[in-house]
Amino acid sequence: MLKKTLLSAAMSAISFAGLAAQSADFMFTNATVLTMNEQKAVYEQGTVVVKDDKIIAVGDAELASEYKAQTVMDVAGDIVMPGLINTHTHASMTVFRSLGDDVPDRLHRYIFPLEAKLVARDMVRIGAQLGNVEMVKGGVTTYADMYYFEDEVAKTVDEIGMRAVLGQTVIQFPVADAENAQAGIQYALNFIEQYKDHPRITPAFAPHAPYTNTTETLQEISRLSLEHDVPVMIHLAESAREREVIAERSGGLSPVAYMADIGALNHNLVAAHAIDIDDADIALLKQYDVGVAHNMSANIKSAKGVSPAIDMLAADVRIGLGTDGPMSGNTLSTIDEFNQVAKVHKLVNRDRAAMPPTDVIEMATIGAARALHMEDEIGSLEVGKQADIIVIDTKAPNMVPMYNPYSALVYSAYANNVQHSMVAGELLMKDRQVLTVDENQVRIEAQKFADVVRQSVIESGEEIR
Repeated sequence: MLKKTLLSAAMSAISFAGLAAQSADFMFTNATVLTMNEQKAVYEQGTVVVKDDKIIAVGDAELASEYKAQTVMDVAGDIVMPGLINTHTHASMTVFRSLGDDVPDRLHRYIFPLEAKLVARDMVRIGAQLGNVEMVKGGVTTYADMYYFEDEVAKTVDEIGMRAVLGQTVIQFPVADAENAQAGIQYALNFIEQYKDHPRITPAFAPHAPYTNTTETLQEISRLSLEHDVPVMIHLAESAREREVIAERSGGLSPVAYMADIGALNHNLVAAHAIDIDDADIALLKQYDVGVAHNMSANIKSAKGVSPAIDMLAADVRIGLGTDGPMSGNTLSTIDEFNQVAKVHKLVNRDRAAMPPTDVIEMATIGAARALHMEDEIGSLEVGKQADIIVIDTKAPNMVPMYNPYSALVYSAYANNVQHSMVAGELLMKDRQVLTVDENQVRIEAQKFADVVRQSVIESGEEIR
């Protein structure tokens, strides 16, 4: 009898040890979890568990009892979802926001001249810091950027703790950080070497557009991107001027067909806008595994047209949402894109069922990750992926009642409904308070620089509007 009792006690001890809670760093509980995995699984009283920089478990309420986390956040039914991914922007241009909003041909008449006067390292840093804070507060945890002095942008990304793909601009005329395209390429190569091993920053080439670079430059960048295994970000099929210049250069080809013809379409390319495209262009984008950034608000504000995103989705092209720069779409949170993306596509297609909310949220998360070829790391809440997570307040008046979380996000949510933001397992914002940088100081510095911009515009004789 004594032997049986001891054996039973030993077995019980083994069983208890097997059931002991596993250690974790962070756990979200009592959440409406939108996983955005392949099945689009939703847990109404869900749990997400984080250890180090990774997600180690996702599931229902019972899962919480299997883990002992240092920090447990009971979100009381709020939405827990992957961090949003902004596939195209120019973050440093926040300091120029709202200037020349309705000027025809604004890029060439207003933006390029303004940049020629004011773009410098300090301006890039100040603008990027402001943009980073805006994006974190709007639920963006990863963004793809194109601008000058991208090493300065990288420093701000590193400081705030975000994730980013940062493209060093290459353009054929003299700019602040390069006297010509070749100097821009060399700057990009130096930047790539500096940040190639960073855990959250991916350096990239960013030729401005096909019509602002030569064929030889585009071919060289394509070759180098494959050699160094880095992305290439470019404005593509965005404007009538681009189509005219490229048609003249190529004997009538579209910008997408021209890029394919010269060997500059490949799986490293992320094409911003893709407005002026047809079925043949879409087939090429799919064939060459190109990512596309869909920037609805900037495109309709500039009256350039509506990208055929629905056709690209149907063709299984890699497509994600972007905001474009803050002189174009004015805000940097992709939540501000949701409503317009859903509604404008319904309007232009005259189909109330077009672009359902699930498609919009997919393009903001796992679809955007696919566009950047980062779907193995981010974009969904799945075991083994990076812990890039946001929490959306569902108790705010604009979110009550919530019958369908996807519909609530797309048609009702505001950027300020984001309560908490996490990147790589680290909280960047808690209860709307940014934890990693001094938001007030960032704002003050940007306001001071705005005085410099204002004076420069006045001195140039331009109207501030």
